Amino acid sequence: MFDKDLWSEIAATLGRNKWRTVLTAFGVFWGITLLIIMIGSGNGLNNGVSKNMSAWATNSVFLWSQSTTMPYKGFVRGRGITMVLDDLEAIRSEVPEVSLIVPRNQLGGFRGANNVIYGKNTGAFSVYGDYPEILEIENKNIQTGRFLNQRDIDEKRKVCVIGQRVVEMLFTDGQEPIGAYIQINGVYFMVVGTYESLRQDGRAEEDRQSIYVPFSTFQQTFNFGKRVSWFTFMSQPDVPASLAEAQVKEVLKRRHSVHPEDRRAFGSFNLEEQYLKMQGVFGGIRILSFVVGIFTLLAGAIGVSNIMLVVIKERTREIGIRRAVGATPFNIIFQVVLESVTLTTIAGVFGIIFGVWLLEFVDYGLQVSGAADGGSFVNPNVGIQLVLSALGILVGAGLLAGIIPALRAVQIKPVEALRSE
Repeated sequence: MFDKDLWSEIAATLGRNKWRTVLTAFGVFWGITLLIIMIGSGNGLNNGVSKNMSAWATNSVFLWSQSTTMPYKGFVRGRGITMVLDDLEAIRSEVPEVSLIVPRNQLGGFRGANNVIYGKNTGAFSVYGDYPEILEIENKNIQTGRFLNQRDIDEKRKVCVIGQRVVEMLFTDGQEPIGAYIQINGVYFMVVGTYESLRQDGRAEEDRQSIYVPFSTFQQTFNFGKRVSWFTFMSQPDVPASLAEAQVKEVLKRRHSVHPEDRRAFGSFNLEEQYLKMQGVFGGIRILSFVVGIFTLLAGAIGVSNIMLVVIKERTREIGIRRAVGATPFNIIFQVVLESVTLTTIAGVFGIIFGVWLLEFVDYGLQVSGAADGGSFVNPNVGIQLVLSALGILVGAGLLAGIIPALRAVQIKPVEALRSE
């Protein structure tokens, strides 16, 4: 294995026809490069989605009321449902599968924009009534000041937390937002905090244009009474969010006299289901990438095997002489296989280096252009385990590529070899 003459002979054999060696090695080079690029790209997509979802608790559910589609207990279909705070207590006491639930209100309804004024500046922003616990479900990056707290709720304080886009549009002259009073639909609220969105998708800008006020203040100021626009809740760590979702809907249907089979009376969005779907998609992408890369690599290995057969035919006389002077079949097989493994390993290592370099170049481009900050393709990379696995695959491919030519070599009889031209 460490015989200098052996490696000199291998180098001479591979260098005898340089272009043939280079073209043969290119198949292996391209196969391993393709494997690295495809898996790295899949990881980049996965990183982008995971980064976007990091702002949310993945076991969370958003639930809102709609209209009934089935008559029940004397009520006609098409009846509108209004959820109230009493529903909150019922859910907390009757659905142990829920670990945290918070009611939410939005001024103007879903995606409603409201007139907000500071000095001479005016903007239309989304205004939410929330509890401090909402941060456990939908996290924010607090830039200055603080978020809402329980005392704000208990004392019904007229305070608010504003997004960075609100700051940019209202405080255009560089004024300090903290402590300033903004006017929301004619009511003054003091700014106690500013935040930046952690989202990366298309709704990140919408999130930056939101204003949060205490839920109790929202109810009183905007005459919402006990109404609740929607509930946001998380399931227990060991409970599927879909199970908690079904239990919550069952309680609400019973409380609001909705037919048990009415599936459209309450709308919901289960983030856990979306997360699991995305994980399944990316798992499939990784498997597909690996399979395509492996088959491409095997195609390169077959090319190596064919070329080694040609090399064996060219070296028939040489092999015959070696057999005649005492070389054993093992010596012949070992050298042929080692030549094949050396060729595939060298080509594969260069393929790994090139693939990793290409992924790093793409990542650098994303960082410089700023696309990584808000895109769905972030930090394409491959782990050390994949690199080690690829090296193992290369050695295996080299063995497979060399074994058939090696067996063909030992079948050569010395007498017939010496007669060959």
